[in-house]
Amino acid sequence: MSRVELGIGLPTSGRYASPEAIAQVAEGAERIGLGSVWTFDRLLRPTVPIAMGGPGGPVMDPPEAFGSVYDPLETLTYVAARTSRIRLGTSVLDSLFQNPVILARRIATLDRLSGGRLIAGLGQGWMSQEFEAAGVPMSRRGAGFGEHIEAMRAVWGPDPVRFDGRFHRIPESEIGPKPVRPGGPEVLVGAVAPASIDRAARLGTGLSLVIFEWGMVRDTIARFRGAAEAAGHHPSALPVVVQVNGDVTGKPLDERAPLTGSPDQVAGDLAALDELDVRHVLWMSDVEPEERLHLMERLRALA
Repeated sequence: MSRVELGIGLPTSGRYASPEAIAQVAEGAERIGLGSVWTFDRLLRPTVPIAMGGPGGPVMDPPEAFGSVYDPLETLTYVAARTSRIRLGTSVLDSLFQNPVILARRIATLDRLSGGRLIAGLGQGWMSQEFEAAGVPMSRRGAGFGEHIEAMRAVWGPDPVRFDGRFHRIPESEIGPKPVRPGGPEVLVGAVAPASIDRAARLGTGLSLVIFEWGMVRDTIARFRGAAEAAGHHPSALPVVVQVNGDVTGKPLDERAPLTGSPDQVAGDLAALDELDVRHVLWMSDVEPEERLHLMERLRALA
């Protein structure tokens, strides 16, 4: 039996997005024994072509679903009130668009309201139009993202809080609420580029990555764990979460990406994640909620 926890993206964008569908998927995922439900972040959908993934990426029309995305933290607060056990994750929340003190308090509040069930997946963003709308320069990425996480950790730490950084300063203060777990909730960093992977390892966070092919996943995890050990962290203590932008389908596929296809095919792939000591795998897709739950229930029975 696979040790990997199975998760599912909530219908927070696209044709099935609604409060009713979000509650249906969250409650159904808990009922069938999934480990987690997930949201993602998008501020806007530009009306011009964009470079997917950031400067230098392929230029294409932005997906229609970007135009209306339920806020990830408010959505998970709603879900926390409708569930009692399932973990609640963001994959990922673009943290640079919010002040670190404000965001840290929002995350801590959700963590408290959910009884410590939050997994805070954080990213630095990549769409230039979102940075423009948020009033944040894209040059803030990189070192500025690392400092942002450090500032939030200071807020989650014991009072009095004080932080003096290049981009952010927090005067000595009492700031609450504090998360359930001392030091803050489980934090993941969405990373693909080598520098981002190394930064997550130095910070001692977990890693969130989107799977495209097995070689990329193996190489990324090996680099992350090597960099974590070099930074003085125990590699096995830092969780790795794999996101699949595809579907578990009702029938086998002759040509398929990893962790897509029929439940039987995907169940076979989970053994490879076991070998890599991956903690969670989650599927983000735009499939009718009832069908998604049915297929995930079949997968869980096989896995």
